[in-house]
Amino acid sequence: MPDSFERIAGHPDSPVILHVPHSSRVIPSEVRTGILLDDAALELELDHITDAHTEHLAAAAADHMRIRPWQFVNRRSRLVVDPERFPDDREEMLTVGMAAVYTRTTHRTPLRPGEFDPNPLLDTYFHPYARAMTDLVADRLAATGSAVILDVHSYPSRPLPYELHADGPRPPICLGTDDFHTPPALLDRARTCLGAIGATATDTPFAGTYVPLDYYVTDPRVTALMIEIRRDVYMTEPGGPPTSGFADLSRALAAFADELA
Repeated sequence: MPDSFERIAGHPDSPVILHVPHSSRVIPSEVRTGILLDDAALELELDHITDAHTEHLAAAAADHMRIRPWQFVNRRSRLVVDPERFPDDREEMLTVGMAAVYTRTTHRTPLRPGEFDPNPLLDTYFHPYARAMTDLVADRLAATGSAVILDVHSYPSRPLPYELHADGPRPPICLGTDDFHTPPALLDRARTCLGAIGATATDTPFAGTYVPLDYYVTDPRVTALMIEIRRDVYMTEPGGPPTSGFADLSRALAAFADELA
């Protein structure tokens, strides 16, 4: 569905894409009917699962930058589909019912009926999103010779039951990497620029980064980094308003992304 995501144009010469997949709380009515939670429980689940304010963070960073980046923003909740999951058995979050279409909540309770068929949601939301993101990467490659995907996320200061790797550190800034698509220079720049906000760590408590499957582990011109910001750095948890840390964070993200343009 065209309005379920938004491609926001940047400078024609910028290879940078700020990707914001998990910021929305919007669930269409036809999708809501397939969710088992009552309204109060659903609002609480959205507080826990939504990367609140990350679309505003990306927009604010873009406003600070010398060369405006491109933005790709999911306008639907990840409870509709999660566009960053593998749509097949490669997805490790299948073990907790949180593959491309979630069947369990952050607390591992039922979200959808056991017989739920995910394919209509994949066809309506997941695959069009993937195609549009692939097209944007292709456009940046054609225009600039490279594409740099900065995946903008946030995560709670305390682990939630769905997390598979919750035993490690939970730094202010977690940098998710990929062996093929995250060159050392990109990671080093992130540590320097985002380290102004607080300590950084690599791939803890979340690892990896998003690259469209057409380019995944095949095209080194596509580089990527996941930026996971601990929520108490910039907002009131679990689903409250931004705090004073938001402004500093947006400037640090802009400084980092500007070095990549």
